[in-house]
Amino acid sequence: MKTPLTFAVVGGDMRQAKLAEMLSADGHFVYAYALEKADMSSSAVIKTGLQQALCAADCVILPLPVSGKAGFVNTPVSKEICSLDEVFSRIRPNQLVCAGRVDDNCKKIASAYGVRVIDYYAREELMVANALCTAEGAIAIAMDNTAITLCSAKILVIGFGRIGKLLSNRLHGLGADVYVSARSHADHAWIRAYGFKPLHTYRLGGLLSDFDVIINTVPATVLDENLLREVKKNSLLLDLASKPGGIDFASAAGLGLHVIWALSLPGEAAPITSGAIIRDTIYNILREEEEEKH
Repeated sequence: MKTPLTFAVVGGDMRQAKLAEMLSADGHFVYAYALEKADMSSSAVIKTGLQQALCAADCVILPLPVSGKAGFVNTPVSKEICSLDEVFSRIRPNQLVCAGRVDDNCKKIASAYGVRVIDYYAREELMVANALCTAEGAIAIAMDNTAITLCSAKILVIGFGRIGKLLSNRLHGLGADVYVSARSHADHAWIRAYGFKPLHTYRLGGLLSDFDVIINTVPATVLDENLLREVKKNSLLLDLASKPGGIDFASAAGLGLHVIWALSLPGEAAPITSGAIIRDTIYNILREEEEEKH
């Protein structure tokens, strides 16, 4: 963006902290709230109270996901407890508000105050780039939590969405024996075309005993207790799906299986890259908003 703007970055994890630094480095004025425990190297980022941060901002950036619990801003690196009501009640009509993974409750609260919220997580450019971060982070976890190389390992990826596609591609490139489950015939055709082996997501019974690593990307229970009983004890189960996840975690624990639920993996594995992805998406939104005015 050529013209300096004023941003308020409110809440979030290290992704938002890095985002604030990058916006400042680009020449913008940046106020940060509820990020005081984050290690931000930029002295140009002004850490302040909520009222001051929101008052001056042309654009208010809320975290990904926007809510930690219903009705409250997600603030994992802060002692501050900030409700969405507190934020939206202070928004002026001319301010742009962007947030990530905006749930129905957040939409309802925003609507009550007449606030329009743009969900930057719903943007395709962010979702694809975010999926890449997730895929690379998942591979790092798999390498750190198995006693074998991924080359020649038998790996099942459950789901063939953005993350499933990129993850399967990267694993195949490492020489893994990649199986991918999906539901549609079209996805099965693409899975074969890429050189992977297709399975049906809800017909996995009797097929799980030989996998070294099973990675779920579907946010609905796929691996129940009956299926988990087939998984060998030294396998790694990695769930990348948002809540409620795709694995019956209680049953997995009872069976003594090694399970990792890696939520918000881009923020954990690559906060600088993730911050840059959010920044670029916000810039795209700002350009589009400006174009619509003319």
